[in-house]
Amino acid sequence: MIAQQIRFILLILLVNSIGFQSFAQEEDIIPEPNTKFYDLRGTNAFDVAFGTSVINGDFADPMFEIYSHFGYKRHLTPYLALDFGYHKFNLAFIDIYNEGFMSFDLNAEVLLIPHEQFSPFIFAGVGFNASNHFKESAEKAQGGIGLEYVVSNKFALKLYTDYNYVSSDTLDGLEAGASDDTYFRIAFGANFYFGGAEKKAKILKDYSTVIEVNSITDDKNKPKL
Repeated sequence: MIAQQIRFILLILLVNSIGFQSFAQEEDIIPEPNTKFYDLRGTNAFDVAFGTSVINGDFADPMFEIYSHFGYKRHLTPYLALDFGYHKFNLAFIDIYNEGFMSFDLNAEVLLIPHEQFSPFIFAGVGFNASNHFKESAEKAQGGIGLEYVVSNKFALKLYTDYNYVSSDTLDGLEAGASDDTYFRIAFGANFYFGGAEKKAKILKDYSTVIEVNSITDDKNKPKL
C-alpha cells in the first residue's frame, strides 16, 4: 500500500516537472514582431479632405458651408502620429453672415488598431484661426474622432469630424453671450502613405539578432552527452 502511494507521488512529481519544463520552453519563445502597419500604411502621409463646416455662434439659423483640408502626418509609432494641416472653410448664418476662414492645426493623433485595414482614430491639438486676409485671428483648440479604411497598401479613405473652440467671441462678427464661438467640421478624405520600409527592415533585423543570440545561448546551456 505504501509502495503504491510512493509510486503515485513520484508520478505526480514527474508530470509536474514535464509541465514546468514545457512552460519554461514556451516562455523562452520570442513572438515575432507585427510589422503589418508598415505594409498597410507607412511612417508618413499626405492627406486631403472635403466636407462641410457649421458655426455655433451668437446668431440663430447657422448653415452648413464648404470645407477643405490638406496636410502632412508623421507616425512616431504605429499608434501615435503628429499631424499638421491647413484648413479652408466658410462659416455662415442664413441671410445674415457668410465669411471665409482658414486654420493651421497641429494635432496628436492616436490610431487605435494600426495593424488592421479598418481602424478608428482620435486626435486633439491646438491651432491658429484667421479670417480671409487675416482681418481677424485667434488661437484655438480642437479635438475629433474618425474612421480610416485602407483600400490598398499605402492608400486609405477616412471620415472624421472635429470640434473647434476659438478664443474669441467675434468669430461671427458679433460679441455677445457668455462664451466664445465654436464650430464643427465634418469631412471625407484620403491618406496617401509612404515610407516605413527601412523601419520594418530594422525591426526584423533586430528580431533575427535576438533569435540568433538566444539560439547560441541555448546551445551553450545544453548538457553535453
